[in-house]
Amino acid sequence: MKPRSRIGFGILLGITLGLPLGTVYTVVADKPAKVQPLSLEELRTFSDVYARIKNDYVEDVEDNKLIENAIRGMLSGLDPHSAYLDKEEFRDLQIGTTGEFGGLGIEVGMEDGFVKVISPIDDTPAQRAGVKAGDLIIRLDDTPVKGMSLNEAVNIMRGKKGTPIVLTIVREGEEKPLKIKIVRDIIQVKSVKSRILEEGFGYFRISNFQSKTTQSLLEAVKKLTKESGGSMRGAILDLRNNPGGVLTGAVGVSDAFLEKGLIVYTEGRIKDSQLRYDATPGDVLNGAPMIVLVNSGSASASEIVSGALQDHKRAIIVGTSKTFGKGSVQTILPLKEGNALKLTTARYYTPSGRSIQAEGIEPDIKLESVEVREKERNGFEPVKEANLTGHLTNGDEKQDKQAPKKPGAEDSEEIEASLAKKDYELYEALNLLKGMALLAEKESSD
Repeated sequence: MKPRSRIGFGILLGITLGLPLGTVYTVVADKPAKVQPLSLEELRTFSDVYARIKNDYVEDVEDNKLIENAIRGMLSGLDPHSAYLDKEEFRDLQIGTTGEFGGLGIEVGMEDGFVKVISPIDDTPAQRAGVKAGDLIIRLDDTPVKGMSLNEAVNIMRGKKGTPIVLTIVREGEEKPLKIKIVRDIIQVKSVKSRILEEGFGYFRISNFQSKTTQSLLEAVKKLTKESGGSMRGAILDLRNNPGGVLTGAVGVSDAFLEKGLIVYTEGRIKDSQLRYDATPGDVLNGAPMIVLVNSGSASASEIVSGALQDHKRAIIVGTSKTFGKGSVQTILPLKEGNALKLTTARYYTPSGRSIQAEGIEPDIKLESVEVREKERNGFEPVKEANLTGHLTNGDEKQDKQAPKKPGAEDSEEIEASLAKKDYELYEALNLLKGMALLAEKESSD
């Protein structure tokens, strides 16, 4: 891959507690901006308001605080993802690409004046406490969220490891708000997890996209391929509740499964925001069938991967709903004194030219969100031909009266039953993947 862009600590594809992830970011060098002159009338209005606050506000306000608030106001009025970053916020953003940071472990945005959970991150305090994608946070301890900026809410939710916070949450389907207590911790996100679901069928879970995600995925594929005897019959890539992360991670993951073609491109007003990323030869699965699992918590970088694999017909996208629909690019513009601007500068598009912004990726196969319970047995086994008195044999004298099950068959059935109860969507995806693998194997043998 030869991405043509200027990258400081990477391009990132909301705000994760405690760091911004999920938004596409580019870091560019500090350089003077071309500023169009303001009209005298606009400057006079700003000056008048500034003077009124300095003279008439109930308390004295320092000049630097007023200027910073004015800057934050300018950016927050543009879109939910543009923001002013002070030194601490900018430092947190840079640390976030390594996969270790302090906070609760949730990806958040703003909706109707409240903080909306885009997705909880795997193995974090928020996920363990039961926070779900789509939750609206209306109170932080006893403080109402209404009227806060996203950065203000994030700053309250941040804190020292071991300190608790109570989130008051409105959740669809619940009659009254829920109160969830979460103890803050250092969030160490393991980007890639993998395991064999059944012989020859691999499972790869990406919780977010970090700078080392591609390498971690390649290592996981190599390991499972070896465990499968040198080749896999199929694989499931799980991007559910993945809020995004480093764009190069998304491009690298897409490239791992594609032989050629465009992965993603961006378009904006300035030349630096017009980028293209193309796949390089080589498919780590050697064309084996593939399914990508998504849901409404799959955002940004997840949508880039899903869109690329869907457009190239490399994978079947399976999920309970459209993905989140975060398709804009934010550029990090460092300022003097260590501060920075996070400014929306472009939209990104799938290879076929689809804009994901406010639309998301539509699954090829949509599943209902259900829970499976094991049916109670009545104590009777179904009657088969072999149970009938005087039944004919099958003519094979060497065969026992009742052929034994293949080794591991009972274990496989127990695993399937357990998977159906634990994760119905993954269970259905595995069944679909096995059907795709059988069809592919039949076609190759004909």
